[in-house]
Amino acid sequence: MLDDRKLAVLRAIVEDYVSTNEPVGSKALGERYALGVSPATIRNDMVALEEEGYITQPHTSAGRVPTDKGYRLFVDRLSTVKPLSTAERRAIETFLSGAVDLEEIVTRTVRLLAQLTRQVAVVQYPSLTRSAVQHIELVPLGLQRVMMVLITDTGRVEQRVIDGLESAEEHEVENLRLLLNQTLVGTWLTEVPPAVSDLPSRLPPEERPLAAAVLSVLLESLVEKHEEKVVLGGTANLASVDFSTSLREILEALEENVVLIRLLGEAGDPSMLTVRIGAENSHQGLQSTSIVSAGYGVGDQSLAKLGVVGPTRMDYPGTMGAVRAVARYVGQILAGQ
Repeated sequence: MLDDRKLAVLRAIVEDYVSTNEPVGSKALGERYALGVSPATIRNDMVALEEEGYITQPHTSAGRVPTDKGYRLFVDRLSTVKPLSTAERRAIETFLSGAVDLEEIVTRTVRLLAQLTRQVAVVQYPSLTRSAVQHIELVPLGLQRVMMVLITDTGRVEQRVIDGLESAEEHEVENLRLLLNQTLVGTWLTEVPPAVSDLPSRLPPEERPLAAAVLSVLLESLVEKHEEKVVLGGTANLASVDFSTSLREILEALEENVVLIRLLGEAGDPSMLTVRIGAENSHQGLQSTSIVSAGYGVGDQSLAKLGVVGPTRMDYPGTMGAVRAVARYVGQILAGQ
């Protein structure tokens, strides 16, 4: 374990390299940071840090740069995550509160995270297994057409138009709407199929064909794998970064939803902020990147995850603060829907 002085030197190296993108020398550290020790002591500490694998020398006679191990210790020993300014917090709240449904919440969140961090933003849609029915609306569109709208407690809205019905009289549609809401409001989406198995039999025979058609569309909408959907934003931010692997490999990895979902899923406790650095990312194409992620949800219930992908040379305190703040605001928006 490093002593406090060597930790201070490592912290200064990380901060300086993130800021300048130039290898850091002992002279620069002594001039730019109040480390309280002589240049000779700084040089000795840098030698010790290099021997233990926390920093490395990319070229002979060059300064040092942090390794993945150095970044990991820096992140683990962060005393504080950089708080957002009052103006930034107000901007986040205003921007996200203008969203009207889950689709727009996700879209706005991706744009916001990419702008705040200047990294690639990744937002996962809430899983079906963690959503419950909030309301079902049925709207007659004629004698043979009905529009069904399913609203969940996580802000998801499913809308379907059902055609070719034998009959869709207004009173029949209203009876079915009332029965569906009495039966399903508050029910987990995964529990909807057994909950409605006997629902047609609770209606008059002449209204059962309408119920069967609506239930068929309802159940079909529930089996779609929305939990396997992620949205990306800000990939252009990668163009200005030098990676040890090719940019093409990174972009190819980011195009695979399964890869991103797996990486977000590996991020530990969904309620906690998690940072995976370099080789800690299991996908080879992303081993020159860092992923900062957090769960978002309603109350104590985590519904899905969001985060950013960027170079290992990133502003960890600022990025972690932005990801944590946005996840918290998304949860507040969903809770208020």
